Amino acid sequence: MATVGFHASHEQIAPSGLLRAVVRAEEVGFDAAMCSDHFAPWSERQGHSGYAWSWLGAALQATELSFGIVTAPGQRYHPAVVAQAIATLGEMFPGRFWAALGSGEAMNEHITGDRWPDKPTRDARLLECVDVMRRLLRGQEVTHRGLVTVDRAKLWSLPQEMPKLIGAAVSEQTARLVAEWADGLITVNQPPETLRRVIGAFREADTVGRPVYVQVHVSWADTEDEALAIAHDQWRSNIFASTIAWNLELPEQFDDISQHVAPEAVRDSVLVSADLGEHAARLHDILAMGADGVYIHHVGQTQDAFLDAYGDKVLPELRG
Repeated sequence: MATVGFHASHEQIAPSGLLRAVVRAEEVGFDAAMCSDHFAPWSERQGHSGYAWSWLGAALQATELSFGIVTAPGQRYHPAVVAQAIATLGEMFPGRFWAALGSGEAMNEHITGDRWPDKPTRDARLLECVDVMRRLLRGQEVTHRGLVTVDRAKLWSLPQEMPKLIGAAVSEQTARLVAEWADGLITVNQPPETLRRVIGAFREADTVGRPVYVQVHVSWADTEDEALAIAHDQWRSNIFASTIAWNLELPEQFDDISQHVAPEAVRDSVLVSADLGEHAARLHDILAMGADGVYIHHVGQTQDAFLDAYGDKVLPELRG
């Protein structure tokens, strides 16, 4: 059966409220969850950015859900530190935690004051980090000199079951790259033909049935106008090409470039509808493309009504 998960957006909701939301998500029938890992929000209107790794311990303890995180080792995080965090959660909650690794975004990484590398360098740095982290998670002592430096690192508290290291990708090219090392793929919803090509690029290199997950941004409300207004207010800063989103550094920069975005333009990035039947049909179409699961992100800052509505109408349709 396909995974139907809830995405917890740290950029939009305070950690305490997000913890309540994920508990409610389990109660209404979601069977998994994942979260973002940001230092800053995409917009000053979103207004939050709690520390995901602290929150994950509380969320795993408060629920029985499996959890994932999308994170970027290499600049803000040393790969040995990320490996230790993964190992600790994996040891405490066996089989319930995975980490998706990406090359990062300047809005989170610029805080170190180090130069923001070009994309090929970031991709190469990520590969080094993955190698370091896998060796550490196998219990090896690691010394490494390259785009990252590691000196005689060793993890002393190891999980009995190795947590999956998933690859995060938006483009076909990156999907092919992560297929070389990842235990699975996490991508985002895009126009159907684009999404099909991204999934296909990963599947072309996949001979062992690794899972593919799709994060889907949605906006639901009692009326179409309200659903569109929520999406436009909260997510219009997120509609730009990744080459732009990777390189801006501050929430106010995202707000500046999105100030003239028309409400209808957000529909390309967000499933906007007051019709829960349409939500179910669109999500079913994504699963039919070959995805093993979807993680639903309601882009509004109020989650309860959305969770109740999905639990009542959408989840039964997907599982039926």
